[in-house]
Amino acid sequence: MAEPLRIALAGLGTVGTGVIRLIETNAALIARRAGRQVRIVAVSARERSKDRGVDMSSYVWEDDMTAMAAREDVDVVVELVGGSDGPALTLARNALRHGKGLVTANKAMIAHHGMELAALAEEHGAPMGSRRQWRAAFL
Repeated sequence: MAEPLRIALAGLGTVGTGVIRLIETNAALIARRAGRQVRIVAVSARERSKDRGVDMSSYVWEDDMTAMAAREDVDVVVELVGGSDGPALTLARNALRHGKGLVTANKAMIAHHGMELAALAEEHGAPMGSRRQWRAAFL
């Protein structure tokens, strides 16, 4: 089997923790369909100590979510922070500039900056898609 797909996940609200549960619960199915394991390696959110109902102990916590894009052990950044600007946009730009894949459920950011982000993705050879597109590819 190929090397694992390593994910950094920014935003640990309902959707972010749902992604963690989905990947953990369906790890074997995802690996079969994707041809490799999908592994979360780093996470970030505004409040570190908040109880989210999922075990975060196996993930590296990044206090600066925008730094996740530069990590050598990350292939794809999943942005679930929200907002058309601010940290979500900075993270998206950094991910694409570092050649990392970008997955987002952020309609506002795509509406306001989609053309710019698509150009960055093309310039740096980085895949970009919605949460729904990536989910359909693996499940």
